[in-house]
Amino acid sequence: MSRKAMMIIGIQAFLIIVLFWLLVFYGKDEYEELGAELDEEVETRSLVTEHDSNDAGVATLVLPVALQKQSGLQFTRLQATTHQASSAAFGTVESIDSLVELRTRYFAALADGNVIRSNIASAEQKLQRLKLLNQDDKNVSDRVVQEAEALLNSEKAKLGASSTSANGIRDNIRQLWGSTLANWATQNTPNNTFQGLLQHRDVLLKVTLPFDVVPDKNTMLNITPMGAVSQFIQAKFISEAALSDSTVQGKTYYYHAPAGNLRTNMRVSARLEKQDKVTTGVIVPHQAVVWYANQAWVYQKTGAEKFVRRLINTDIEIESEAISGWYNTAEVAENDEVVVSGAQLLLSEELKYQIQNENED
Repeated sequence: MSRKAMMIIGIQAFLIIVLFWLLVFYGKDEYEELGAELDEEVETRSLVTEHDSNDAGVATLVLPVALQKQSGLQFTRLQATTHQASSAAFGTVESIDSLVELRTRYFAALADGNVIRSNIASAEQKLQRLKLLNQDDKNVSDRVVQEAEALLNSEKAKLGASSTSANGIRDNIRQLWGSTLANWATQNTPNNTFQGLLQHRDVLLKVTLPFDVVPDKNTMLNITPMGAVSQFIQAKFISEAALSDSTVQGKTYYYHAPAGNLRTNMRVSARLEKQDKVTTGVIVPHQAVVWYANQAWVYQKTGAEKFVRRLINTDIEIESEAISGWYNTAEVAENDEVVVSGAQLLLSEELKYQIQNENED
């Protein structure tokens, strides 16, 4: 190749390099402007919008109807319902073995007393005959009469001891089981409730209630074995209990319930309904709730394309065949429309927006 051709190629290469750097230099501003435009386009795609302080809640999202359908969002309107306030309690299925044993001992003492009374009646008759014979020309000796009197006094002493024993057993039952069960246990013919306990058709429950709760026979108690998911078992009031529960602080009461799946010494949880405390509110379905920062939230639909994240109360959980969820009286109201499918998607979008803002800062 000639020297002239080499110079031409060198000049061309130099011009290409110069033109490339000129292109980079003058295109820098356009490139940065294009990047900014792209960032603005990304930001405009966010569903999060400025939250109106007049709206209850903490964040507002705008989601076009078409995108709602595409995302599979589903909604439900909250229905008004009433709720009867209740107190949580704990209890134990009590063994009545010691009560049955004391009852058996009590009636055994009464039976001994009846036998002794019969012996006393016989001894009195014998003593009277012996006295008549002794008075009739000493047909029997004074010693025989004295022995008969001693025998009669001995039987009377036995009767006194038997009565004391029976009364002591009855008092023992009262101390351990309370007056009501003591009266039932010492009746010759048990009433239907006590007969059900004796035949194990029913079980005896000792339930510990808060100190400020005073139940009566008209108060309904619903119990469930600890750890069970079964439906409530209704228990009926008997009386105050004589002994407390060493594991739970509160006042103790006796209830009885159908034996069913209940077993002796089984721990149960209970709810005592308060007849005078009925409130009106709504039940927020479980599927509408999303958890964030250890709190429960729902997305309420406040417009055709507008959604507001709101905090709900989770103090009272309702479980029923019709609906299960959290009972609220002030946080949300009747006819409020909440998201029941897709709420987690809205939360994810909101959190993504927050992360973008933090990165910009």
